[in-house]
Amino acid sequence: MKDGPKIRILENGPYLVTENVPLGEKIITRVGNHYELRRGRNFPQMEGYALCRCGGSKTKPFCDGTHEEIEFNGEETASREKYRSRAFLFEGPGIDMLDDFRCAFARFCHREKGNAWELVEMSDDEECRNEAIKAASECIAGRLTAVEKKTGKEIEPLYKPSIDIIQDLELRVSGGIFVKGHIPIESSDGVFYEPRNRVTLCRCGKSSNKPFCDATHVKIKFKDGSPGLKFLKDPE
Repeated sequence: MKDGPKIRILENGPYLVTENVPLGEKIITRVGNHYELRRGRNFPQMEGYALCRCGGSKTKPFCDGTHEEIEFNGEETASREKYRSRAFLFEGPGIDMLDDFRCAFARFCHREKGNAWELVEMSDDEECRNEAIKAASECIAGRLTAVEKKTGKEIEPLYKPSIDIIQDLELRVSGGIFVKGHIPIESSDGVFYEPRNRVTLCRCGKSSNKPFCDATHVKIKFKDGSPGLKFLKDPE
């Protein structure tokens, strides 16, 4: 793998990020019937850093060695097949969409006129087609990808390599690690996952699809102490 930004997963340990990858925080915020990512905390920008993967660090999002104390089992169970091999092609009259079912429950697939799948079905209408593209392209897990019908070209937003720690204002939970811009991710056994423009990594430690987020953070009401969440009560 060529030199440049990289995330290396340590066995039963943290994510090691190298080569000055910008780190920020984004908050999932509901606006009408759709969701937006809004800026949260600023983090110090460092050449390299270790992000907590077990969910137990007292210095989240950074690792403090707690994974050793709790004997964290970080076994990676996610498929290493390429996205196109795993994804189902959902066809519509104006646009197609790939879906690999890796859901982080960030809900960007919901738009004002319907969800991504409904919008694809209605994509003979230009507005619905454009909304379907937005719904797919804003999926932080990379689960959904809009595909041009004539060329088969995948439609992707332009992202530079960067990482965002996700918070979920509506659900009052802390989400995963949003990795953008085709940053290579090296597994603990030295094999690289397919570089993707958008993926979300687990940081609550409980995903059944490690290293990727599977929305378990919602079920367990994972919180990392972010000022944007700590004064909010859990939903009934």
